[in-house]
Amino acid sequence: MFLKNWAMRSSYKPLGAFIRKVENRNKDAKITNLLGLSMTKEFRKSTSNIIGTDLSVYKIVDQWQFACDFMSVIRVLKLPVVLQFENERIIVSPAYTVFEIIDTSVLLPEYLMMWFRRSEFDRYAYFRCDSAVRGGFTWNELCEVELPIPSIKKQQEIVKEYNAVVNRITLDETLNQKLEETAQAIYKHWFVDFEFPNKEGKPYKSSNGEMVFNKVLDMEIPLGWEVISIKEFCSDMKSGGTPNRGIDKYWDSDDIPWLKTGEIENNIITKVEEYISLFGFKNSSTNLFPIDTVIMAMYGATAGQVAYLKFATTTNQACCGMICNDVKLSTYLYYHLLINQNKIADMAIGGAQPNLSKNLIEQLKIIKPTNEVMSAHPLKEIIDYREALTREILGLNNIKNLILSKMSKVETEKEVVN
Repeated sequence: MFLKNWAMRSSYKPLGAFIRKVENRNKDAKITNLLGLSMTKEFRKSTSNIIGTDLSVYKIVDQWQFACDFMSVIRVLKLPVVLQFENERIIVSPAYTVFEIIDTSVLLPEYLMMWFRRSEFDRYAYFRCDSAVRGGFTWNELCEVELPIPSIKKQQEIVKEYNAVVNRITLDETLNQKLEETAQAIYKHWFVDFEFPNKEGKPYKSSNGEMVFNKVLDMEIPLGWEVISIKEFCSDMKSGGTPNRGIDKYWDSDDIPWLKTGEIENNIITKVEEYISLFGFKNSSTNLFPIDTVIMAMYGATAGQVAYLKFATTTNQACCGMICNDVKLSTYLYYHLLINQNKIADMAIGGAQPNLSKNLIEQLKIIKPTNEVMSAHPLKEIIDYREALTREILGLNNIKNLILSKMSKVETEKEVVN
């Protein structure tokens, strides 16, 4: 086994032997597609105002070339480096370094990009940046990176396996987004335009369904519907709390999930980043929210954003949990808050960090349809489908990360017998 491990490690090669810098400038300024580098290692539309900017000094990135931002490593704890997969010339900041693989019959660009996506690589880059005598992660440090270079056939197999997982994630994310768009369209059709199906299956309002004037909303709503407060709509409302971070016993075991407002992103929540101990739960002001609770963030940049819980969890004090007696009510409430999110966020008070309050949320008005209409809406089924997709995406991301982590163990020589 020692010989096998030694053979694998000895086959690691310094990256500098396989890459070279590229210095193609946009001299005629014909290329105007200026892109930046995201922290997820993708190209993104630049937010820079290029009106009046001399684009001739910007660097060109061609297909299968890389662009990286060495200056950001110490700040973002990773190396923003991106491969241009598309057959399109783009330009990037002149401050970025552009490079390419010298011989793609020896090292595939896609394989190298996979190596750059490894969390271990980013930790290494930050470590080198923090300890480098030259004061940062530079081209020289990148060239000193060692990685296994298996045969092209083996690289192709690894890339194919990885891409199959990534493509499935992309498909699931697209389906999830389409479902979200469908759910919002249904909500507006049923509960804003009042075109839910009547007893004959026809659109209610346009089929002369009876409407009555509501003074609270200053508009007509369907007969039998009423306007009440969120507090009246819910069976219970409460906020969370944070166990003392200075007491290790509150955080030393994964007994109970604990949700932070930063995880609330108008999404279906199926997992959390942190847990607290049972001891921490019993000795803090946090509350346990059941499955199908609707959560709203109350503080800071995420104020007004909502989430739908698909498991029981505690939360911090910046979360307001809304519990309903029936899942049909919960799913309706979630989309009501989501559709009206901008209006609610505008009610936040404060300076640089505007806040909502539990009391303010309790007093928000909501239209309550008849029980017959409420029980017929399909929003629950859509959220259930979105939950299944969200869980599948999480599982696929685990597989993707496993493939990346296994790259360090790829054999580049014939297997040595124990």
